[in-house]
Amino acid sequence: MRRLQFAVLGVAALAAALLGYLFYIQSQGSSSPLVQIGGDFTLASSKGGAVQSRSLTGKPYALFFGFTHCPEVCPTTLYEMSGALTAFGGAAKDFRVFFITVDPERDTVEKMRDYIANFDPRMEALVPTIEQLPKLASDFRVHYAKVPTSDGSYTMDHTASVYLFDAEGRFAGTIAFGEAPELREGKLRKLLGL
Repeated sequence: MRRLQFAVLGVAALAAALLGYLFYIQSQGSSSPLVQIGGDFTLASSKGGAVQSRSLTGKPYALFFGFTHCPEVCPTTLYEMSGALTAFGGAAKDFRVFFITVDPERDTVEKMRDYIANFDPRMEALVPTIEQLPKLASDFRVHYAKVPTSDGSYTMDHTASVYLFDAEGRFAGTIAFGEAPELREGKLRKLLGL
């Protein structure tokens, strides 16, 4: 199991480095991004109804892809983002963080609602259908894979970065798993215009 955790963290670190590099290249004055990150979606929400990506324009937001059975990466990331939201207080009152499952077979809307309730109330869980997930992952350049476990169940290998989007809905960078708190805070301050 320990070996699996290291493999998951290795893939996550590689994906974060690649996304960071692509964002760096884009920020150096390129008029068009090397890789388009993002796309239109309509996903079931833990708060009821659905969230449409087009409705998010006007305020910056963040997306994090994971699953409720995740032993470390997901709860740690959501806890850290909750702490950041609390630290920014009213300055982040309109900033939304979305937790999107890569395991819709097990993560129902109800299960996601119960899970996300453990974190900042500005966070919202989104559930794609099994049919929606491949295109969503492709649009956002998210890796996910089902990995069988010795007990006959499975875990999910997945990209472990928080994706940041500006008020225009443009990709604005990532926060990597395990990133230093001061770097995470600096990226969020810039995104929020503080």
